[in-house]
Amino acid sequence: MRAEKRDAVTGAPGTDGVLDLLWRREAPPRRGPKPRFTIDGVVAAATEIADAGGLDAVSMQSVAERLGTTKMALYRYVPGRVELDALMLDAALGDPPPAAGRDWRAALTGWAGSVHARALDRPWSVELAQRPHLPGPVELAWFEVGLAAFGDLPLTGAEKLDTLALLAGHAMSLVRQQPRGATPEADLAAGLAPVLAERADGYPLTVAAFAATDPAGRDDALRFGVERVVAGVAALVDERR
Repeated sequence: MRAEKRDAVTGAPGTDGVLDLLWRREAPPRRGPKPRFTIDGVVAAATEIADAGGLDAVSMQSVAERLGTTKMALYRYVPGRVELDALMLDAALGDPPPAAGRDWRAALTGWAGSVHARALDRPWSVELAQRPHLPGPVELAWFEVGLAAFGDLPLTGAEKLDTLALLAGHAMSLVRQQPRGATPEADLAAGLAPVLAERADGYPLTVAAFAATDPAGRDDALRFGVERVVAGVAALVDERR
């Protein structure tokens, strides 16, 4: 069995060639017949499979079958699953909304909402985004828009990137719960209600927390979390100014 090679920057397995594919670096021309497929076509086929059956349904074999070719022929375009995952993630993110000349708080809030909405369209992309990986051109475009929101705030580059990581992580973590239903918090409360009613003495704080929550205020974790992160940044900015 071949030893797995890991990237020195990301720690991800087998990232050799990922950058070349993500950034479409020119490869030397090959002899032989004209390629039957394109990289974008391979990624589109894999994306269709993931949309229909989730990330587990995607394999080099399943993509090859969808394209009507063999798995060995597919390696001519994408060397392996690591490269395919990177390409699928960048395609799933799609172009970010344009940077708006608004107040930085509103701009960051809008950016986080856009991340959540885009991930919600393709929940399988969250798993890929949260693995160690090399960002592609589309993901870096999201960084550019997010960083532009900070304007001239007295923050370091690392602090700005960490803020974006917090916002994106929060938005994507909520998407992981979404497949259970459109109202995961309300569904959780309803599902736990019989157990908490029977064993209220063992979980008094949990019972009290659920009882004190207005049903209309549930499933608002995205807004609450984003507001708290933005408020924390605002407090830091005020201290430095």
